[in-house]
Amino acid sequence: MTAHYTPPKVWTWEAESGGQFASINRPIAGATHDKELPVGKHPFQLYSLATPNGQKVGVMFEELLAAGHDAEYDAWLIRINEGDQFGSGFVDVNPNSKIPALMDRSGATPVRVFESGAILLHLAEKFGAFLGKPEVRAEMLSWLFWQMGSAPYLGGGFGHFYAYAPEKMEYPINRFAMETKRQLDVLDRNLADRKFMTGDDYTIADIAIWCWYGNLALGRQYSAGEFLDVESYANVQRWAKEIDARPAVQRGRMVNKAVGPLEEQLHERHDASDFDLRTQDKLAG
Repeated sequence: MTAHYTPPKVWTWEAESGGQFASINRPIAGATHDKELPVGKHPFQLYSLATPNGQKVGVMFEELLAAGHDAEYDAWLIRINEGDQFGSGFVDVNPNSKIPALMDRSGATPVRVFESGAILLHLAEKFGAFLGKPEVRAEMLSWLFWQMGSAPYLGGGFGHFYAYAPEKMEYPINRFAMETKRQLDVLDRNLADRKFMTGDDYTIADIAIWCWYGNLALGRQYSAGEFLDVESYANVQRWAKEIDARPAVQRGRMVNKAVGPLEEQLHERHDASDFDLRTQDKLAG
């Protein structure tokens, strides 16, 4: 256990808390600098980074395009470690200064959409795709919002204390590891007799959940696969690998990716050919 801490009567922000993302954390909202966002030629403008939340929208757009929908988009890289999300243009799109953020310019008046779950639902309803059968709509929405409510325990809880905090602390790691494993068990039980989260249909609930828990199950999150014994969740493993094999998912994971192998990094996406011509290995070469 760490040294005993007695909270003050009123908390004040006196210093950075330490850890990987300390420099961009602050207790106030709003823009820190003036910076307009770029706008491309397509109806949809995505401003993002390929974190689990950011991957959701890249995967969704690529799935829509693969299914034949007119969903062309421009994807612009937002480097959160450099504070891009606090630029005035980005704050105009998302007052919460979090990625992903979307401007839908397909109609007469541009519409801003923020929060990854809201973006998925907006696009699914707009194109009438990946919503599942009407009789399981409530089930699909339940799992979509389960993910939105559960993932902060995985990312902001377990991931932060296990991978990003300035020191390892037993209590929070144990607390959030227990909750993460409980959530994996929830998924494993649900997928025991279902191909996807709501049955036979692949929906935005699968996209949202896979980007967090599928990547975790496949060993891509926090270098924590062995610690959490992710291989023991057999149904989650089957589901995660099946979705991972989808070409649209493989492309979507690359959109706005700025870490990892250069051939998997597509900082900006403006055309389908960019996956072959403009990954970082090609540009560096």
